[in-house]
Amino acid sequence: MTSGTYLVTGGAGYVGGVVAAHLLAAGHAVTVLDDLSTGFREGVPRGARFIEGRVQDAARHLGGGYDAVLHFAASSQVAESVARPEKYWDNNVGGTMALLAAMRGAGVRNLVFSSTAATYGEPSRTPVRETDPTAPTSPYGASKLAVDHMIGGEAAAHGLAAVSLRYFNVAGAHRAPDGTLYGERHDPESHLIPLVLQAALGRRDAVQVYGDDYPTPDGTCVRDYIHVADLAAAHLLALTAAAPGEHLICNLGNGNGFSVREVVAAVREVTGLPVPESPAPRRPGDPAVLVASAATARDRLGWRPARAALTDIVADAWAFARRDGA
Repeated sequence: MTSGTYLVTGGAGYVGGVVAAHLLAAGHAVTVLDDLSTGFREGVPRGARFIEGRVQDAARHLGGGYDAVLHFAASSQVAESVARPEKYWDNNVGGTMALLAAMRGAGVRNLVFSSTAATYGEPSRTPVRETDPTAPTSPYGASKLAVDHMIGGEAAAHGLAAVSLRYFNVAGAHRAPDGTLYGERHDPESHLIPLVLQAALGRRDAVQVYGDDYPTPDGTCVRDYIHVADLAAAHLLALTAAAPGEHLICNLGNGNGFSVREVVAAVREVTGLPVPESPAPRRPGDPAVLVASAATARDRLGWRPARAALTDIVADAWAFARRDGA
């Protein structure tokens, strides 16, 4: 791929920041647009131009000269979306609508969108394929599905070349060529692997297990975990995967699911530390099993995960969690 100039919305967050770091390492020019509502200024990789602002105001910042937009800016908590659906329609749908209008006005005709396997809801089969029915069980998943429909219409009507990447649980950490370690950090934290690592480190009393009566082998939810560096590689491949007027949807996953209790066991194995568990009620909107088939990503993007083992993912996340002050 020849060097390009890219806008990364939400690039101060976990996944957006790692993708921005990969773009820079590949020799591209990167601008990050982020309002820092959930991201961190130090999460923006060195070498990227930074604009503090909302994606709803993208028209102020998106001039000519950008080859593509990689769109990560969104609210992404399932439980919060059930309690505050209006926030998700405003941020995820309204924000993307404003971004598409800004791209149209600036003549930027390439988009890679950070979608989610939550668009499928409770899948009728696993692994989930892109042709399977979409029936999201939360406003979060519904808002992301609405954006996918919006992007499809934009591609058909206005010649946008777009790729939506649907994934669920991203974990691990990435070490950039300059030695900077980029890992998962939210305030408050809500993702399983960092929560389990915090319990191992004694930073929380126990890890809460939300539901132990799901129709799964050990009663806990099963998810497909992807290493964040593998995910970033897929985003770079997606930049040139779609033709003008095409909206390509690709699932990303390892094809294997791991339950909550298997994740806890992997953390105990990697760290050698005890991890106390605390039972908790099911969270609204959580499907029992969500595992994605990545056959389309393999065929269209040439993508295969290089770090598929759960213990490898946990080990990289562990390295980030042990940083001073983390």
